[in-house]
Amino acid sequence: QAESQMQARVSLVKDNEEDFDPLEFDRFSRLQELTRFMNESVHDVQTIQQSMLKNLDETSAAMLAQGRLTRELQQGLMNVRMVSFNSITDRLYRIVRQTGKELNKRANLELLGTGVELDRSVLEKMIAPFEHLLRNSIVHGLEDEQTRSQSGKLPIGEIRLSVRQENNEVVFEFGDDGAGLNYTKLREKAIENGTLQADEAANEDQLAQIIFTPGLSTASEVTEVAGRGIGMDVVRSEITALGGRIEVSSASGQGTKFTIHLPLTLAVTQIFMVRSGEATYAIPSTMVEQVRQVKASEMETLRRDQQIGWQGNQYPMHYLSHLLGRPDAVQEQQPRMPILLLRRGMHRIALIVDELLGNQEAMVKNIGPQLARMPGIVGATILGNGTVVMILNPTQYMQRIGAPVQPAKAASPKPKSENSAPLIMVVDDSLTVRKITTRMLTRAGYQVVTATDGVDALEKLAECTPEVMLLDIEMPRMDGFALARELRRDPKTHDMPIIMITSRTADKHREYAMQLGVNTYLGKPYQEDDLLQNIADFVAEHK
Repeated sequence: QAESQMQARVSLVKDNEEDFDPLEFDRFSRLQELTRFMNESVHDVQTIQQSMLKNLDETSAAMLAQGRLTRELQQGLMNVRMVSFNSITDRLYRIVRQTGKELNKRANLELLGTGVELDRSVLEKMIAPFEHLLRNSIVHGLEDEQTRSQSGKLPIGEIRLSVRQENNEVVFEFGDDGAGLNYTKLREKAIENGTLQADEAANEDQLAQIIFTPGLSTASEVTEVAGRGIGMDVVRSEITALGGRIEVSSASGQGTKFTIHLPLTLAVTQIFMVRSGEATYAIPSTMVEQVRQVKASEMETLRRDQQIGWQGNQYPMHYLSHLLGRPDAVQEQQPRMPILLLRRGMHRIALIVDELLGNQEAMVKNIGPQLARMPGIVGATILGNGTVVMILNPTQYMQRIGAPVQPAKAASPKPKSENSAPLIMVVDDSLTVRKITTRMLTRAGYQVVTATDGVDALEKLAECTPEVMLLDIEMPRMDGFALARELRRDPKTHDMPIIMITSRTADKHREYAMQLGVNTYLGKPYQEDDLLQNIADFVAEHK
């Protein structure tokens, strides 16, 4: 439009030395000069943008190629670490022959799925546990030929070891067709050792777990291969140190079956990052069955029950910081509480955390001898920013606290102490204001929930009740005056302190806000000390 409005006044024509008719010579005003300059600048910016987009495309293509090469290199390195289970089969056959010859028993070892590959370090550390399980099957499990014949079994005992891969795990199923676990003798030994009380009831599954007790043996005499009470506890410790688990089941006269789950590799794994308190932790993704966001109103019921149900199973509920030995830690109050439902073998737990940070692939680092035997620590990883994060198995912490879980649950109404950190709601349509105010209040020890306008604030109030509200006036959908009016109509929020912070400092706006029931009216920019003092006064009155 500016370009079309040429100056053609006679006074301007006289200034020109040339004798041009006004219609023959366009004269530009300052506005037209500026618009042309702006037009040229826009074209320059477009040229730069196109150049940057071209460079961005080239960079993206280079990053994709680099990512592909990195994955190929990683897979190549992983393949170097992977070895076939076949590499130890001869050793296992020899163990069966030697042990059978020493005990004058005949046994046949059947191996299935031995072509599965797994991490070299995992296989090397599992050789000793496999050898012990084989010896145990022949010593404790398989009967002599006469007893087997009387039971209608073949004189040669059968031992079977199958290997298969499931997702990111290797599953070993180890079983025999022997007599099975002697639950009567296990109970007697457990009572002798003090593991069980004489009048204490225990089902077969609980008695089967007694074989992992250190110092316990059901052998009638001490020999080179049995009777020393050393073995199954070491087997479970080795498996647990590798981040695996072992389960046992037995039927009288039909044999015993061990199921071992181990990670496919110790080098790379999928982890789920969480934050509890000020610390960040990682949990193996294979343990996570479900992630839930529970409303604060539902959370009170769950805290009373100290468990949560899902798909017919009950998950005992624990706060991660409490499991890690910080009973005084206070869970952050949020409109929706994040809960992880975890499962490891037969053990389940509902883990309460303060923040979910997402899933990622991580390189697992060796944690060293100082932490290797500590229960619940699977390994460690280093994040991109250099932070060392521990990889945890929370179900082991729950097993460690064992029976006293119930008293701990009863003491768990500690969430009431969450009120020691008052909740403040900040309602402002400016993202910058919300962030700055949130940081300021967090440094002052408050918990903060934010809303973008009055409608959003009313939705948030259905899930939480702040002790003080910081409110702006000019906002989309519902302004601050309308929100204040609604708050004073609702009995639930009628007495909630409202601090209105706005750039409208005229007496007319201030008087109208006070008529609506606003407690304090501050203009922008405000003094942080004044705002914090007002909030502290209202919180003290509220208490």
